[in-house]
Amino acid sequence: MNRLNIYITAGITLMVSQISFSQVKDENIGSEVVNIVKPYTPTISDAFKVKETPVIEDESNTQKEEIQYNIFSFPVASTFTPAKGKAAAVDKAEREKLYRNYATFGFGNYPTINAELFVTENFGRNSYIGGMLRHLSSQGGISGVVLDDKYATTDFDVTYGSRTRDMSWSADLGIKNQISNWYGLPIENIVFSEETIGNIDEKQSYTTIMLGGKMSMEKSFFNEASMQFKRFSDALGSGENRFWIQPNFDFNVMDQKVNADFVLDYVGGNFDKMYESDAAGIDYSTFALGVKPSILYQEDDLSIQVGVGLFYASTKLNNETDGKILIYPNIKASYKLVGDLLIGYAGAEGGLNQNSYADFVDQNPFVSPTLYVVPTDNKFDIYVGLKGKLANAVAFNVRGSYKNEVSKAMFMSNAYVFENTNTEGYANANSFQVVYDDVSTFSFFGELKADFSKSFTAGLNGTFSAYSTDVYNEAWNLPTMKIGASVDVDITEKWYAGSKIFFVGERKDMVSKQSLVAVFPPEFSQEVVSLDSYFDLNAHVGYKYNDRLTAFLRGNNLANQQYNRWTNYPVQGIQVVIGANYKFDF
Repeated sequence: MNRLNIYITAGITLMVSQISFSQVKDENIGSEVVNIVKPYTPTISDAFKVKETPVIEDESNTQKEEIQYNIFSFPVASTFTPAKGKAAAVDKAEREKLYRNYATFGFGNYPTINAELFVTENFGRNSYIGGMLRHLSSQGGISGVVLDDKYATTDFDVTYGSRTRDMSWSADLGIKNQISNWYGLPIENIVFSEETIGNIDEKQSYTTIMLGGKMSMEKSFFNEASMQFKRFSDALGSGENRFWIQPNFDFNVMDQKVNADFVLDYVGGNFDKMYESDAAGIDYSTFALGVKPSILYQEDDLSIQVGVGLFYASTKLNNETDGKILIYPNIKASYKLVGDLLIGYAGAEGGLNQNSYADFVDQNPFVSPTLYVVPTDNKFDIYVGLKGKLANAVAFNVRGSYKNEVSKAMFMSNAYVFENTNTEGYANANSFQVVYDDVSTFSFFGELKADFSKSFTAGLNGTFSAYSTDVYNEAWNLPTMKIGASVDVDITEKWYAGSKIFFVGERKDMVSKQSLVAVFPPEFSQEVVSLDSYFDLNAHVGYKYNDRLTAFLRGNNLANQQYNRWTNYPVQGIQVVIGANYKFDF
């Protein structure tokens, strides 16, 4: 028997004996008595702790063998000569040089002169001074006009300022002179003799002297402040003073950002005459003091600004004084519906709008110096809108709003007064007065802007409005529709061009009309008229001769629309101005 068989036989015998032994059953297992002498007290035996750095007692490993490296080198003959490295050529765009100063001069038909000069200079690292001189004039020549229609505007502004890391400030001084004429004589509605027309002095001039300043600070609860004093007067003895200051503060209250706008606004002036007579004129003044605190809340895509406007206004008109406290809402909210691609916004805002003789002249230079000047109480302006992007280069904005204004200022033609004792050039129904009414306005605004590239941009906007008045039947000279569009394109590196077009819908006005019946004294009536809608097309093209000199050609009213911007005030036809702009440094 070999050894493998012996192992197998022994294993089988052992297994059988084990099974047989486990099957023996003993019914009597007996008893055992256990006496506990003392309670069990466990002890912790000494444990062997492995050291982090074991000690190696093998002396044969303590001595390291020193290894020596030897390199067996020998020279190899070679005729290879590496070429020198050369950087790849890169086309670099020429950096455009920026100049501090420029001068512009243009000349056109009617004859028209347009000139500008801007100069600025730095003093040290933080201070600077700048000045601007502008002039625009035309000798007139509108067909069908019997009075002089020339105009001219010349203004000069100088600014001195300083910028540091923590604060910046500037001071401004401006002087402006305007010359205009009340050339809108209603010769189609009223009969004027040659002698009467020859005796009308239609010229008016306005002078403005302004002193203002701004200041802003970093890392301070005081954010910024601006102030201005303006003296406005005309050639017929009218004068007006206005002063306002508007500081702004930012601070945190219980981890919430609080913003507070303060305003102090005063306007006061006088006119020498009334429109219907040469009797004593008009004295007016308004003092307004207000504060507009608000809290800004932001979380994720939601932003809400909640605030209120509190104003006190005291108005004096001749010998009558009226003071009142006014409260306005100041709520704005926006929510990112789809990131920056689609944002919804809404709000309810209000405020006291201070009116002034200077502001009325800026809007309509043909007003008569016989105005009642009071502020407009803008009760609320509730709006909701949506803005975002239609594509990477196209942005949009649509908004609907409802506004309620108390004592809203509107322009209306002055009536003709037969044998008026006021013999000034504006007292022939060729000027405008300011009337006030409570007006509610519902409007819809839409806008598209496209920046397809740095060389091509375009825009389109429109406003559609519906008015509801309280005293008058119409909202005088307020259009129901305004549409504008613009395109600017760089044709080549040297040539550029652009165009603007705007459309203004119908407006309503009240005018005087003489009766056709030949009686003396003549009879006059007041009638509501509609001013036709109009559009105006403007375009320009320019050529950059070099980085300093640019020539341009501008055209206005290229459609030659003989429209009336104001009643009996037609505008010039096609106007073309050619000129050049030159940039320079001292």
